[in-house]
Amino acid sequence: MSKVPAPTPSVKSIGVKAAVPEATAKHGFRRKLLGLVTSNKMDKTVTVEVVRQTLATKYKKYITKRARYKAHDEKNEYLPGDRVEIQEHRPLSKNKSWIVTRLISRSADIEGLELKDDVATVKA
Repeated sequence: MSKVPAPTPSVKSIGVKAAVPEATAKHGFRRKLLGLVTSNKMDKTVTVEVVRQTLATKYKKYITKRARYKAHDEKNEYLPGDRVEIQEHRPLSKNKSWIVTRLISRSADIEGLELKDDVATVKA
């Protein structure tokens, strides 16, 4: 007969809390999506369009689907055309349950502009 080795104590059995990332322990899992800002006409709110491609089971072709989310923009800094990352959040209003976490890239329309004295002029 072979001897069975003694079980090693687990983290739970010795009473030590496991190392959990701070964001996960604090808020749990929150989805993050990448999208394009389509509108910033509201105060502290932007509309972000997220485009996905899904495989149609019947036709075996990719279909483009889009979803629009209202996301919180505290400083009103994001402009239409900007690529941003949004993250789930607690409900902030009736339709707003997302926040903008970071800017991925600026709109190509304003990259060549330089702000001087509150007037946008094109670089020569």
